[in-house]
Amino acid sequence: MLKSKTFVKKTRSGGVLKIVREHYLRDDIWCGSEVCKECKDEAPVLQEDACIESNLCSYPHYLIPDTNVVLHQIDILEDNLIRNVIILQTVLQEVRHRSATVYKRIKDAIHDKEKHFYTFTNEHHRETFIEREQGESANDRNDRAIRVAAKWYTDHLAKATDNGPLKVVLLTSDRANKEKAEQCGLIVYRCEEYIKSLIGNPELVDRLALTPDDQNEITGSKLLFPEHLPLSRIQTGIKNGMFLQGTFHANRDNYLEGTVFIHREGAVTNEVLLQGFQNLNRAVHQDVVAVELFPKERWVAPSSVVLQDDNPDDEDAEEDETETENKSVAAESSALKPTGRVVGIIKRNWRPYCGMLSQSQIKEATRHLFTPADRRIPRIRIETRQAATLVGQRIMVAIDGWPKNSRYPNGHFVKNLGTAGDKETETEVLLLEHDVPHQPFSQAVLSFLPKMPWSISEEELKVRADLRHLFVCSVDPPGCTDIDDALHCRELENGNLEVGVHIADVSHFIRPGNALDQEAASRGTTVYLCGKRIDMVPELLSSNLCSLRSNVERLAFSCIWEMNNNAEIIKTHFTKSIINSKASLTYAEAQMRIDDTTMNDDITKSLRGLNKLAKILKGRRIDKGALTLSSPEVRFHIDSETHDPIDLQTKELMETNSMVEEFMLLANISVAQKIYDEFSECALLRKHPAPPPSNYDILIKAANSRDLEIHTDSAKALADSLNNATIERFPYFNTLLRILATRCMMQAVYFCSGMDNDFHHYGLASPIYTHFTSPIRRYSDIIVHRLLAVAINADSTYPDLMDKHKQSALCSNLNYRHKMAQYAQRASVAFHTQLFFKNRGIINEEGFILFVRKNAIIILIPKFGLEGTVFFENKDKPSPHLTFDTEGPTLKVEEHIFHMFDKVKVTISLDASNIQHQRIRMALIEPVIPGVSVPVPESEPEAKKPKLDR
Repeated sequence: MLKSKTFVKKTRSGGVLKIVREHYLRDDIWCGSEVCKECKDEAPVLQEDACIESNLCSYPHYLIPDTNVVLHQIDILEDNLIRNVIILQTVLQEVRHRSATVYKRIKDAIHDKEKHFYTFTNEHHRETFIEREQGESANDRNDRAIRVAAKWYTDHLAKATDNGPLKVVLLTSDRANKEKAEQCGLIVYRCEEYIKSLIGNPELVDRLALTPDDQNEITGSKLLFPEHLPLSRIQTGIKNGMFLQGTFHANRDNYLEGTVFIHREGAVTNEVLLQGFQNLNRAVHQDVVAVELFPKERWVAPSSVVLQDDNPDDEDAEEDETETENKSVAAESSALKPTGRVVGIIKRNWRPYCGMLSQSQIKEATRHLFTPADRRIPRIRIETRQAATLVGQRIMVAIDGWPKNSRYPNGHFVKNLGTAGDKETETEVLLLEHDVPHQPFSQAVLSFLPKMPWSISEEELKVRADLRHLFVCSVDPPGCTDIDDALHCRELENGNLEVGVHIADVSHFIRPGNALDQEAASRGTTVYLCGKRIDMVPELLSSNLCSLRSNVERLAFSCIWEMNNNAEIIKTHFTKSIINSKASLTYAEAQMRIDDTTMNDDITKSLRGLNKLAKILKGRRIDKGALTLSSPEVRFHIDSETHDPIDLQTKELMETNSMVEEFMLLANISVAQKIYDEFSECALLRKHPAPPPSNYDILIKAANSRDLEIHTDSAKALADSLNNATIERFPYFNTLLRILATRCMMQAVYFCSGMDNDFHHYGLASPIYTHFTSPIRRYSDIIVHRLLAVAINADSTYPDLMDKHKQSALCSNLNYRHKMAQYAQRASVAFHTQLFFKNRGIINEEGFILFVRKNAIIILIPKFGLEGTVFFENKDKPSPHLTFDTEGPTLKVEEHIFHMFDKVKVTISLDASNIQHQRIRMALIEPVIPGVSVPVPESEPEAKKPKLDR
């Protein structure tokens, strides 16, 4: 049956266009139920025995949720208890338009066969399709469509079961919709009353999202925040320049402060500082907000105060917090920033948050505060009757809303993750908090893997360069199983050298657009945690078929140069190839071969040639202004049985680390130029923007305090300054300066060449750069491989590869995933560092001051690559007299003055008083300051010291 609607539309040129819209209706759409004999599907989804124990519904029943129930109660619908649910097409379409996240979650539930969720295409069923009536809003029409479909199901199943016990229950959160459904004779309940009627499932009640009515009931009458402006006024204000739109980033060290990064180019400022609860006005980290800029006389500077973890747990402490706020906003006039306030929320970017329950002190209370693990997220008030069992557990909570008369947002319990402090639980929290996709690969993804046993086909042998005879080897960290690069170097007859970088040909196995490709694109990168790896591609590829292990034939993508002995490139050649690596070496093993003069086999000669050329290449890069920066990296030795860290040491870099790095950089630069020459509009490149001059202020001050000058006019000037900034009898000073310089840098990012005109990579001093050398662990490299393959006629193209807008969107996801992976890795190191110090008691160690703050100094312990804060304010003791000078910057504590890079001695211990935010605590031993320095224990037991020789 065909429904058609005809209307005329006036075109821009003044003509009239007749438009006919056709809508096909069918009468052969199945209801999906096992009990139905009339339209029985071959594979019915909805069960005949659809029983959930309920005080309201003592009979078998199917559930039909309306749009708002799906949008707001998705945590309920995902629960294993909820089965036999009919998701109407009307509901699914509305959800798709309103929330991409919820749409994906409900689709996952529909695809879960054990849940028995059935999608009914009511908009194309002859008996359930309805036209929109004159004067009826789209929302009212959709509510009516849901009621019509529910009525059809009720009547249809009544016929199928001869008026038997099987019923249909409509769930809604809308009172008007409920009243109209009751008038139609439907069984209808508010979602809340239905869930509360279920027998023996108190945890499910906790997962109910609060409706606006519920939130108003549990908040006070006192107005705590200004009203948010309606979206229409916000949009008008943004158009006329009264307001600015941007993304809010909360301050990790100070919950009373945040920054809004403005979206529009050419705005009066790139970022706006917010200070104080009223001006933050219920913005949550990552929300898109509208801000009003204050006049210049009201601008302030970011606070130099580091707030400790002692903000109150209950609402009676608001006055104390206001005092803290007033202290924190008093700032130096020398560094004023554009300041403003949030006037409205454009888009909430809330997600479920991990953290712990702070149980109310009131006996029998059901209202408690949840403290998120992420310090940038405010505490959340939730209702639960299972607080006693949740104390000490890591749980997930979702925010439902934040009324203007509530000190905290309201939310609901989502799920229990496990006991706090447990390694598995903490790893799960870490992955969830950094949005790292870590679910097992689905069957749909795994179905695109090659069938085993696998071997190189005759066809591949014909079209690829056969390089199996070359003495290729790989050089990697110990224990590496995802080997994606290998090298060779040999002398040519003309006296020149042939150097090859051979990269795993992952794009041969991952074809564009299939489920495996989509999953890899979504994950974006492999995430390396301490003792655990979250692969971007399934293990069959990452550790086997794509890993360039020794003595097995592998498919590769090779970049081969002919060079003279001065490392000057004469010719560059790219080819798909077949290699057979002759050795899989660690950096130490490769170094040993190079240094051992008695070894002269082909692999060793190849390594020596590579090392000699790499030194020349590095010298040339540094001459051009490439930066050699530093960051304290640690390596854990993990106990094979307990998986606890038993040793912690800073990573030692060898010549071979630099050797591999030089040729990877050279390959990336060569490939970048090639793909840009061929595809100037859609090449995926990587750039590193030059930092704004203000970023260098702290570096320049630190150098000036030691009578040294740092020039930052260019990367070359900075590199030369850093090379010359040395102090006799203070060898570590230059490393400290380079660590500080690293903190001044901008983030390197992926971008599409057709969407940008600044290609320069500041840190490498290269005019163009990309990532080609790690396709097992970076999706960017897979795209680059595809572009290069098309450029050399080794593969065919496809539309998305040549679409600069799609490439740009892909780059945004890759940048986000890369950043989150870095943060997750740091968090994993921090957690394992805590485990390391847990049973070690108090350790005394030397360190250097990295930063000076108003009330604290931040110290780096080089031996462990560890940073910690020594606070000079203590709420339990009288604070010493503090004088902070921004010029130094220096902090005078009583009579002693602390400068950046001063050497100090501290005690290091694990402070486990706050189980959620356990941290390494440092206390000052030297210099000795009365009332501040901690007396050294008379005799420190040997057993408490770290055994670094195990």
